[in-house]
Amino acid sequence: MTARPLAAAALAAALLAATVTGCAQSVDPGGRLDRKAAHPAGQAPPAESPAGGTQAYRRWGLPSPLPPAPPPSPRPRLRTAGPGLPPVVDHIPTRDKVVFLTYGDGAERDPRFVDMVRELRLPVSMFLTDSVVGPGYAHFARLREVGANVQNHTLDHPALRGMPYAGQRAEICGQQDKLRERFGIRPRLFRPPHGTYDTTTLRAAGDCGLSAVVLWTEGERLRPGNIVLVGPPQVERTMRLLREVQEKGLSVARLTDYL
Repeated sequence: MTARPLAAAALAAALLAATVTGCAQSVDPGGRLDRKAAHPAGQAPPAESPAGGTQAYRRWGLPSPLPPAPPPSPRPRLRTAGPGLPPVVDHIPTRDKVVFLTYGDGAERDPRFVDMVRELRLPVSMFLTDSVVGPGYAHFARLREVGANVQNHTLDHPALRGMPYAGQRAEICGQQDKLRERFGIRPRLFRPPHGTYDTTTLRAAGDCGLSAVVLWTEGERLRPGNIVLVGPPQVERTMRLLREVQEKGLSVARLTDYL
């Protein structure tokens, strides 16, 4: 064999050895890709996020992931106090095993609550009062971005019952205008401050374009269809409530899917 063929053969053998060595470093005996070899030297493979996916429930003290709400049943027919007046509801008449989480005023603006809503995908409803929220609308914009919905709770939080129509309309329609200015939406649901209202309230709410007046379910027992008013501190109370929701085989649904 001449010198040139001998050199070519040596080169081919060296290339084959390098290929075999490289494969041996990147594949284990079971044929799986070696994680260290799949990333540049000195760089660890990306870690899984502890707050995402199925891991989120652990951060919030839950024993297991929250089950998603079932597809909503057809919206129930609700009685009204008269033609053109929106219905008043303190629970949803449904056989679906769901409850509804609602929050009032907008006084509390804990940034952890934004994380909770995002990570657990909670379909919560926030009933906002302009004078209480004050400069805190950015917090509720972040909540809307992660799935919360914003509803009307008047401009200044007065007890409406007994007020003249003009005053009640100004409070309710005024907050509709504020929320449209802030978020580009006009809510469909209204919660009267302190839960007090009269027929004038219902007329003003209807004239302001609201489709339902939403109170909350009284009592401590959690049952399907309950509209729960969650008070401060929001994060801690929501955590306790979600554990009870799981214990009773329920899930959290979006209120606007039923009203």
